[in-house]
Amino acid sequence: MSEADRFSPANCPRLILKVGSALLVDDEGRVKRAWLETFASDLVERTSAGQEIALVSSGAIALGARRLGLPGGGRNSLEDAQASAATGQIALAQVWAELLSSRGLNAAQVLVTLGDLEDRRRYLNASATLGRLLTLGVVPIVNENDTVATERIRFGDNDRLAARVGQAANAQGVILLSDIDGLYDSNPMRNPDAKMIPVVPTISAEIEAMADTGSASGMGSGGMVSKIEAARIATGSGMHMAIISGRIPHALRRFTETAHGTVFVGDGTAAARKAWLAGGISEGGTIIVDAGAVEALRRGSSLLPAGALRIEGEFHRGDLVVIRDSSGRRIARGLCEYDYDDACKIIGRRSEDILHILGYAPRSALVHRSHMAVL
Repeated sequence: MSEADRFSPANCPRLILKVGSALLVDDEGRVKRAWLETFASDLVERTSAGQEIALVSSGAIALGARRLGLPGGGRNSLEDAQASAATGQIALAQVWAELLSSRGLNAAQVLVTLGDLEDRRRYLNASATLGRLLTLGVVPIVNENDTVATERIRFGDNDRLAARVGQAANAQGVILLSDIDGLYDSNPMRNPDAKMIPVVPTISAEIEAMADTGSASGMGSGGMVSKIEAARIATGSGMHMAIISGRIPHALRRFTETAHGTVFVGDGTAAARKAWLAGGISEGGTIIVDAGAVEALRRGSSLLPAGALRIEGEFHRGDLVVIRDSSGRRIARGLCEYDYDDACKIIGRRSEDILHILGYAPRSALVHRSHMAVL
């Protein structure tokens, strides 16, 4: 098996792709349609094979800056970047929507800020939205909401954003399509003898020392340092991550055929993603469940209100709760989808009754399996 096979539809049912600014937009701020056509064809090949894909797309600021006639690619000031993003986000969404719809795929725009993926409640909302879009066969086009983000509350680059989106979407892999084709032991633009590192099983201090802060194109906001940080986020959550060149036509197909690039190996998707849930100390409350719910949880199901007997302690939506059986044994830990007061009202009831009881029904589960670790 080649390293590229880790990202195949068979081994990676859900994949996050990050496309850098230099691949989408030329030096004049115009969309590179010829390259995008080949990339869209590669997407169709993968989605037709059953792979669910979300795109983290750069390019909004570069596109907006050209339309507004702003110098420096729209990055001379925070105000210029925000104005460029506001203008460019519309253009970028239109480009992706046209490309995908012409090939029978629906696109959805998802704009997030750092707070959306750092705050527990908003993280749950983002995760649920991404999951639903992907199961519907929609391709979410994700970007940082640079229109409202400030220097203190922003990711600052789409490499790390892609890794965080991978966490929220419960993906198995992340591929960064970049203006450089992988991690080298020194900067290949300065050292012609630099050697590519094809596989990184562990991100060591030596690997970190190989990173260079510069973006090869000068158009994007991330360099190799941000990619290493993204790899740390991804592999720490169990996902594999690859850095590959996007400068060639059919970049995804070529990666599949040649495995040319750098692959950072994750350490077991399910175990790593939920390790912090299983090993955490603080708990917001306890949900006591019946024997049927215990069996369902051990089979990998979510905790539904019907299986809950009572609740102890108080918590808010997104807080970590422990799930116990009627004898007090710990069965699982997870993030609760409801505040304490509302959870108390729906325990023992069917999911279809939630709307009538609460007047709203955001989730059918008390604790969703994607945010739960069975002990």
